Amino acid sequence: MTRTIAQRELRNDNAKVIDAVVAGETFVVTRNGEPVAELRPVRAVRRTFIPRSEVAALAATAVRIDHRQFRADLDRLIDQGL
Repeated sequence: MTRTIAQRELRNDNAKVIDAVVAGETFVVTRNGEPVAELRPVRAVRRTFIPRSEVAALAATAVRIDHRQFRADLDRLIDQGL
C-alpha cells in the first residue's frame, strides 16, 4: 500500500520512513500538496553489465558454429528476395 507523506515529514522522520521502505512500504512524497517523488524499495534487477571474464568463460564453453554452414542454412531457409 502506498502512503502519502509531506516533504517535511520525510525530512523530520527520515530514519523511520527509510525503515518502512526497507520493510516494503512505498511512499509518495508531496511538496505543497503536490506529488513530487516516489520512495520505494529497490527490487533486485537483472544487471546490465557483465564482466569480461564471465563473457569469456561462457564463450569458452559455447558450441562452435561453422559460419559458412550457418550462412548456407540461412540462405536456404530465408527468401533472399525480401
